[in-house]
Amino acid sequence: MSDIDTSAAWARRLLRSPAAPGLLLAAFSLGTALLLAGSDALTRELIARRATEDLYASLAQVVPPALHDNDPTADRRVLRDADEGEVPVYIAMREGRVTAVAFGLTGYGYGGAIRVLMGIAPDGTLLGARVLSHAETPGLGDKIEAAKSDWIEGFAGRSLTDPPPAGWKVKKDGGVFDQFSGATITPRAVVATVQRGLALFERNRAALLVPHATEERD
Repeated sequence: MSDIDTSAAWARRLLRSPAAPGLLLAAFSLGTALLLAGSDALTRELIARRATEDLYASLAQVVPPALHDNDPTADRRVLRDADEGEVPVYIAMREGRVTAVAFGLTGYGYGGAIRVLMGIAPDGTLLGARVLSHAETPGLGDKIEAAKSDWIEGFAGRSLTDPPPAGWKVKKDGGVFDQFSGATITPRAVVATVQRGLALFERNRAALLVPHATEERD
């Protein structure tokens, strides 16, 4: 009997074996796992590159490139704050001096978490704010996106004292910031998150403005 005939006979016996379904399932699972692992390896670098590009684009919107001659993503510090916990902070510098910092905080609106990125000047003035992610209602709460409305632009130039603390609310609550028709919860969450960000900066201003802090970096 040839090797081919022997192999065929062995295969037929294997298929008739009670263990055949289990072996076939195991082989299928192994093949699927190998396929997924290969796909992950191929796409991981692409995903990481896209994430870096998105981060650069977002930072450029809240910290004007003209303010720094370094790469803020390379000067990333982890700030440990008593109220906010660990917060990654991107440091913008020009000629060795800190000219701005940027970081993100999370608030909670009608649809869940709202991630807000803020850029702040050394004097505590907000350079800009952008919503990085949210799950708010399309056509109502999504006006917090710069692509949908200029509402988020209204934070530029603000500080903890402009408006005074009582003004850091939407107009419906007695503050100075507009709300959206049918969607007050969403802008209320963003206003509160930006105010928290300015307070975070104020609490840690001295440490953040040191060009080469001794804090732990990632």
